[in-house]
Amino acid sequence: MKGPSPARAKGLVLLVEDDPALLLMTCYNLEQRGYRVEKAEDGEAALLALETSRPDAVVLDWMLPGLSGLDVCRRIRANPALRDVPVLLLTARSAEQDAIRGLDTGADDYLMKPCSIDTLDARLRALLRRHQSSYDRLSFADITLDPETHRVERAGRMLSLGPTEYRLLDLLIRNPRKVFSREDLLRRIWGQNIHVEIRTIDVHIRRLRKAINGPGEVDLVRTVRAAGYALDDGPTTDGG
Repeated sequence: MKGPSPARAKGLVLLVEDDPALLLMTCYNLEQRGYRVEKAEDGEAALLALETSRPDAVVLDWMLPGLSGLDVCRRIRANPALRDVPVLLLTARSAEQDAIRGLDTGADDYLMKPCSIDTLDARLRALLRRHQSSYDRLSFADITLDPETHRVERAGRMLSLGPTEYRLLDLLIRNPRKVFSREDLLRRIWGQNIHVEIRTIDVHIRRLRKAINGPGEVDLVRTVRAAGYALDDGPTTDGG
């Protein structure tokens, strides 16, 4: 069913569905209602998509080949960088215990298939309203970050950040002046079960500094000796 013409983008939705025809139709209808949509046909593809972009919501089919929708949902909830992303499970299962199981796994809502695009749109809008504080524009000093569009600006100029640098800045700007140890950053950005060398953090912090600091501008990423890093615009006496 064709929906209204696109208006202001409502957010980025990761749509995970293994039926190609249903994937294309749902994607089209969501885009007609103002969403930006990224598609994935199985659980592994969904996890790969989540490594490079943080959607505003995930619409996730339960019955997927390989990793099930429940497995993907568990991975999302175990990842500190993604655990607050709303997840809507779509399934042909009708038993009440299945609904409870899906919600206990970490899904925010549960919708039976087949469902109308109007119902899906209404449920998504409700989820996004519930999580709206996550999508407000964030600012610190002269930097602004828009979680809905992933646009980052400093003093009015557009900045180009890699996905890891974006996640680092998103974490730091939500917690201004808070010092994060390297271990904290590893856990929050990469998750508990991913082995990453501790010095990798220093590499990405250098890239973040290079991306956000122009000639003559104050370096807003402060290094706290023997402690970690913070986003801070105050005077530095501890190494940068």
